[in-house]
Amino acid sequence: MYEIEYLDIEEDKDYESIIKKVISTCFNTENLDKTKLYIEITLTTPENIRKINNQYRKIDKETDVLSFPMFEKEELEKGIEENKFNKEDVLGNIVISIQRVQEQAEEYGHSFERELSYMVVHGFYHLMGYDHIEEKDKLQMRKKEKDILNILKITRS
Repeated sequence: MYEIEYLDIEEDKDYESIIKKVISTCFNTENLDKTKLYIEITLTTPENIRKINNQYRKIDKETDVLSFPMFEKEELEKGIEENKFNKEDVLGNIVISIQRVQEQAEEYGHSFERELSYMVVHGFYHLMGYDHIEEKDKLQMRKKEKDILNILKITRS
């Protein structure tokens, strides 16, 4: 379902616990739990995420989360419907800046768990082909993110 890599930060079982419950809920909600798809998640520093952002997106700035999907939305939906993901295959990669998660949790006045959960959910839905460029798409993506966090009872407070 997922693999976690630590890039220049220490391993942390609390991070892994949060990620496990979020990814499990996402997979169940989106009917991926019967597939052999998995997500590669890299937890790293602001410096590393900036390098990755520059290398792959030609944007030389730090960010909180990056997502690299392996499928187009329609291709993924069709594959799930036709049960084509019965061999191990990567859904995509999510890269998260743990320092930014901490900073944003403090800035927004909610828990680290809530912010990390949101980053994982947000990254997951990018892997599923959703985006937030157009307002109608943003509303759809935000609803899905909110639904997952509500199922997990993870709130902003």
